[in-house]
Amino acid sequence: MSQDQRPNIVIMYADDLGFGDLGCYGASTIPTPHLDKLAASGLRLTNAYATAATCTPSRYSLLTGSYPWRNKDARILAGDAPLIIEPGSSTMPELLRGAGYKTGIVGKWHLGLGDGSVNWNDSIDRTPLDVGFDRSYIMAATNDRVPCVYIDQNRVDGLDPDDKLETCYDESAPDMVNELPRGKDHHDQLRVMYSHGHDGAIVNGVSRIGRQAGGTSALWTDETMGEVFLEKAKEFTSEAAQADEPFFLYYAFHQPHVPRLPSPRFKGSTEHGDRGDVIAEMDWCAGQFIEHLESLGLRDNTIVIFSSDNGPVLDDGYYDCAESKNGSHRMTGPLRGSKYSLFDGGTRVPTIISWPSQIQAGGTSAALCSHVDLCASFADLCGYTLPDGAALDSFKQLDAWIGKDQSGRDELLLEGVQGTKVIRQKNWTYIPPHPERGFYEADKRVEIGCRPDPQLYNLDQDLGQIENLALRDPERVAAMDDRLNHIIATPSRLPVPFVSSVGP
Repeated sequence: MSQDQRPNIVIMYADDLGFGDLGCYGASTIPTPHLDKLAASGLRLTNAYATAATCTPSRYSLLTGSYPWRNKDARILAGDAPLIIEPGSSTMPELLRGAGYKTGIVGKWHLGLGDGSVNWNDSIDRTPLDVGFDRSYIMAATNDRVPCVYIDQNRVDGLDPDDKLETCYDESAPDMVNELPRGKDHHDQLRVMYSHGHDGAIVNGVSRIGRQAGGTSALWTDETMGEVFLEKAKEFTSEAAQADEPFFLYYAFHQPHVPRLPSPRFKGSTEHGDRGDVIAEMDWCAGQFIEHLESLGLRDNTIVIFSSDNGPVLDDGYYDCAESKNGSHRMTGPLRGSKYSLFDGGTRVPTIISWPSQIQAGGTSAALCSHVDLCASFADLCGYTLPDGAALDSFKQLDAWIGKDQSGRDELLLEGVQGTKVIRQKNWTYIPPHPERGFYEADKRVEIGCRPDPQLYNLDQDLGQIENLALRDPERVAAMDDRLNHIIATPSRLPVPFVSSVGP
């Protein structure tokens, strides 16, 4: 592709959004007109997957092109965890920068910073700037974890140098100077009560995971976070347009992750309480950003992909009425499971791609797609050859993503909570025997899907994964189990091609 034909690329990544949470995927009681319009302008994928049912692992795969279990540190991280992507490695932003793109990230990061000891009061080492991004405006982890501040490039935004910021994830450690009150000790200061695990530092009347001292001048306000990130995303694209450079933007929303605190503009805008309201707010932010692209004259030659890092969840740490106000809304549509789950509801996510100059409007595709393939697909689009050892599990699947190939992958691997695995081949999904996963399985808030016996489902006939066919088809179970273990043991982007030995 010639220099002047290179499309801009935007990935808008939601946090904990379900397959059935958008109007264009069947939701009828949460208004998402802007994302529905985006789908109408392009292609709606019905068989697209994040690589994992939790956030850090799936985001790691998106940006590196490798399955998360290839990196032992690709698990849900604390807010002060070290960077888990090696600086200088062939990430998606790095390869696009090598192809002449201006690269930026705005929003949630949650892939670690520093080398294990972050000094928040100075220049921060090992940030998104070290793995391919030219511009970075992020939160370190998630909105329910400390530090509750924005990081502009490699410094905390708005930090008073006399108000030293510290974080600690050790509950037994001594108190820090100027430590913020903790939720477990100060229920009277909470405006949203935690249900489990979120009893640390209180910021804006909400207790988080972890402890924080100081940094009060730089604390974010949850209700304005959506608009803060929106303005930074618009700012980045305006700068790129003014410089007449093609750009890649990873625009990572914090919604609808907990704590769910919609702006006053959207508070009460749905019948589903704060969870529905923040989805409506996210939809508005997406619409405002698309309108900004149009105002810059960039819309026709910009690839916009909207998706989610994993499936949805109701109670994920706060009593915010998400369960009582969910009503008949089906967050995962016809799918079983949710965030953390081995079932499809954990990883099959709403996925929209729009590229007006190249993709016919209003289409739907059932091609089997994985977010892990975007790395190799964009490299192929730009004529970039991935070096050996890079993007180990990423394949050139651009035709499937833009609707020219209605089949996509033959197989893919998926990860549930705590490293549990699933393999999908064509219309078959196999879940190996897994021991129960303690808190997650026993809690019953979510259906993890870990069982002591194998599970086999035909998704063409049983989309809701109700009928376990493992005992009826032991030959297929054995073949899929062997294949899963072969892929895990093969550190290569080109494993032995999948050929079914047991029929369709």
